[in-house]
Amino acid sequence: MKKKILIVEDDDDIASIERDYLEVGGYEVKVEENGTAGLTEALTGEYDLILLDIMLPGMDGFQIVRKLRDKIDIPIMMVTARRSDIDKIRGLGFGADDYIEKPFSPGVLVARVKSQLAQYERLKGIGERRKKISIGGITLEPDTHRIFVRGMEKVLPNKEFQLLEFLMVHADVVFSRESLYTRIWGMDSLGNTSTVPVHINRLREAVEEDPSNPKHILTIWGVGYKFKP
Repeated sequence: MKKKILIVEDDDDIASIERDYLEVGGYEVKVEENGTAGLTEALTGEYDLILLDIMLPGMDGFQIVRKLRDKIDIPIMMVTARRSDIDKIRGLGFGADDYIEKPFSPGVLVARVKSQLAQYERLKGIGERRKKISIGGITLEPDTHRIFVRGMEKVLPNKEFQLLEFLMVHADVVFSRESLYTRIWGMDSLGNTSTVPVHINRLREAVEEDPSNPKHILTIWGVGYKFKP
């Protein structure tokens, strides 16, 4: 079956280019031009990936991704015409998996979409075969995609869950930002490794008693990150 992609984009020309190239790439595509309508359509649960513009009528992309992350767990890529890192960090902080800047090469867009879907399926399949992990008051259940911190269940977006699982499986091993990006996002030159510290900070907010003074998810300055048991 073809993977289904929802594009939420109010610029007809850009939406047409995205749709045409993705359809040629073998995907089934639907376009919504309004943010509110896009959110409603996304929540039907019929899509494998969402391509989401930031500036939209009705509801902007930041509001949409924040609402979606409470309901669904599929890759969300944000599209931005702004060069500001603040916008990218906001989008990633709200739960987006990746972003792409306008203007972009349609071929790069299709490659990024393909990579996100492949990585999601690969890690989902791996997760279904892994056993429960419990370290330092944190219990992670890959088969049910559930996490408990000191007895309380927490909800994590897909990328944060995958990142935490990887670090816990390799407890006490230090990984560079680049290594984590390649392993979790499945891309190298196609992406931006500044994604990693944003997700690390989100993980600390979720699992650490004092995120400003973490005991488990540590930064090893000049080297990378590790999970300390």
